[in-house]
Amino acid sequence: MATLRIETSVNRENSVTRKLTDRIISTLGDSDVVTRDIAIEPLPLIDSTWASARVKPADERSTLDQEALALSDELVAEVQAADTIVISAPIYNFTIPASLKAWIDLIARVGVTFNYTAEGPVGLLKDKRVIVAFASGGTGIDSAADFASGYLRFVLGFLGITDVTFVAADQLAMDAEGTIARANAQIDALRDAA
Repeated sequence: MATLRIETSVNRENSVTRKLTDRIISTLGDSDVVTRDIAIEPLPLIDSTWASARVKPADERSTLDQEALALSDELVAEVQAADTIVISAPIYNFTIPASLKAWIDLIARVGVTFNYTAEGPVGLLKDKRVIVAFASGGTGIDSAADFASGYLRFVLGFLGITDVTFVAADQLAMDAEGTIARANAQIDALRDAA
């Protein structure tokens, strides 16, 4: 089994999502894990060169186009190779970190990870499982102030990934001990269900 770990927390030693992803990874058993820490090694934002290159047929791309898409191609290959993707999603100002949005922008590629059809868009990343480690100071998961979990469910589904589980350590500012205990229980349930 291949696992892709996407770390996005700017905190290192004190990151709740990093601790949760550690525990989630440990429950997955024998797995080859590729880690992409996009908080420590930030991804570039998409630009006009990238946007133009991605819609050209591969055999018509210039060297500049290929260079513009090289990192995106690498990120897409990591996702395509993974059976399970574990994503850390600390909530910053009610939504996902900019680093996670940059990763999504770079992997959402028409003709590569999704297609448009007469019936609408079709995701091409099938048969994958995503586990999201969600942590927030005050935002409750699935609350009116949570603009992260719904977005992640939608965009992952758009790409074809419908098996999405959230491990939530939300509202840490109100009850850190209790919410971390509940998140750890969710991880234990994932292990027991495997």
